[in-house]
Amino acid sequence: MINDFLFIAASNPVTEIAHEFGVQPRYILSQIISFLVVLAILYFGAFKKILSTLDDRQRKIESGLKYADEMKLKLAESEKRQQETLREASQKAALMVDEARATAKDYLEKQTREAGERAEQILKKAEEAITLERKKMLAEVRGEIARLVVMTSSKVLARELSDDERSRFNSAAARELTSSN
Repeated sequence: MINDFLFIAASNPVTEIAHEFGVQPRYILSQIISFLVVLAILYFGAFKKILSTLDDRQRKIESGLKYADEMKLKLAESEKRQQETLREASQKAALMVDEARATAKDYLEKQTREAGERAEQILKKAEEAITLERKKMLAEVRGEIARLVVMTSSKVLARELSDDERSRFNSAAARELTSSN
């Protein structure tokens, strides 16, 4: 019977493989038990730790990806706030520049107006001074001309004029000079 089994086993490819790997029907139960024991030892000793390590790594990776997504959102918000701040600062700077220009323009106009007023005052004072100086000079010239006329008249008349005559001639010469101007 064992020989028949071997003959049948020899013609079957599965039995040939089983015979090749040392599987014997009478020891099959002990081999299954040995396999299950080795499988249990591997599962509880190695696979369980490997699976928990893989789960931990998977959780860390997911946490890292979630953190990266949060950071991307925060970065986008930060860039948006930065752009808004830059825009506001640019607007404020433009307003400040406009205000500075307006202030400078007003200051320039005020200074120009004040300079014009000062120039007018200076011209007015100069004209007054010139007028006063002219009057003073005319008075001096009239007096000098009158003195010269009296002196010339006294020499022409060849005599000394009295104070009263001198005064009359001076007045007459002064009137003539005034009426000619």
